[in-house]
Amino acid sequence: MSFTPQLPPVAKLEQKTVVDLVANGKRIDDRTADSYRQLHIQVGLIEKANGSAQVHLGKSKVLVGVKVETGTPFPDTPDEGVLTVNAELGPLASPLFETGPPSEQAIELARVIDRGIRESKAVDMKSLVLLKGKKVQVVFVDIYILDHDGNLIDAASIAALAALASAKMLKAELKGDEVVYKPGLHSLPLNNHPVAVTFAKVGKTIVVDPVLEEEQVMNARLTVTIEKNGNICAMQKGGLSGFTQDELKTVVHLAVQKAAENRAKILAAAKG
Repeated sequence: MSFTPQLPPVAKLEQKTVVDLVANGKRIDDRTADSYRQLHIQVGLIEKANGSAQVHLGKSKVLVGVKVETGTPFPDTPDEGVLTVNAELGPLASPLFETGPPSEQAIELARVIDRGIRESKAVDMKSLVLLKGKKVQVVFVDIYILDHDGNLIDAASIAALAALASAKMLKAELKGDEVVYKPGLHSLPLNNHPVAVTFAKVGKTIVVDPVLEEEQVMNARLTVTIEKNGNICAMQKGGLSGFTQDELKTVVHLAVQKAAENRAKILAAAKG
């Protein structure tokens, strides 16, 4: 599902300023078109979670908690654990968000993060099976948006990977009908490290890591999720316009580069 968020109208003068700056190779926060905002990652903030991470991407702030519990596998994957990703966009993070059931934007955000983790096979789901078809471990990834200043997808992707990479869990075994936990913590088994990189097309210019003002005037948006080996594992398109073949080549090349840079920062933060 692709969702183009309903953003508030931007004053024509402000809109023209943002578009003109980008067209001239500048941005409202003095970055170049291919530069990310300052990234700050903290892990282990939620004591009762198996893993957690808070990410500041410029003024956007996202908190992710990871919890591992025992549950029942899906009927079509009896030999795999379960992954569940949820996102909460509360009104305290932005006047654009409202209370109530999950919005389309929250659903899209959760699905994009879920797809990156699932399609890259980041979590070793087969290692989470306690009894095939009966008992498995369920990995919950809960995303909370604390401050919204654009590019929530990348901030959530970074926070989710940092939380998963730093997560610790007890070794579970099934004895009879009872789940028994062995003493000692071990890391959540990860096979891959997917990182999302988002681009916005403003006028005829493509910028990475758009701020809110750029999202409000963009023609199109594209998120590319990159595996640790540089392969694409997921993509998500937003907005009404499209990208040319040459633009896609440029975007993918830059996505691989930026994903590698952000991945190194994520794994360094996860190690503490």
